Amino acid sequence: MTAMHDDTQNDRPSQDQWWLATLGRTVVWARLRVRDAGTAEVFDSDGATLPYDSEDSARAALMDAEFVSYEGLDPEDAAERGFALDELAPPSAKDDEQLRPRMVQQLPRPR
Repeated sequence: MTAMHDDTQNDRPSQDQWWLATLGRTVVWARLRVRDAGTAEVFDSDGATLPYDSEDSARAALMDAEFVSYEGLDPEDAAERGFALDELAPPSAKDDEQLRPRMVQQLPRPR
């Protein structure tokens, strides 16, 4: 008999990337998680985790849904979307269950 091994150790998260979409002053976040095995998953604002066969396919799906990479935003990009970069930061929580309600943020109206 051969010993079974746990492949989840080989597919642990290697990096998280934050993406956002905006509608007025509402920011909708998505977390793209790239796994060591080369697969990817997107945690969306509905609390769903969507699997992808690669980082490229996950990025393409996010871009098709009009999301942009948070890390790639510059002040001009943010201004075009109606906010300043210092107004927001990706949400955080100890687990995905607590993260889910933080995936949609309403920014205050500018004064």
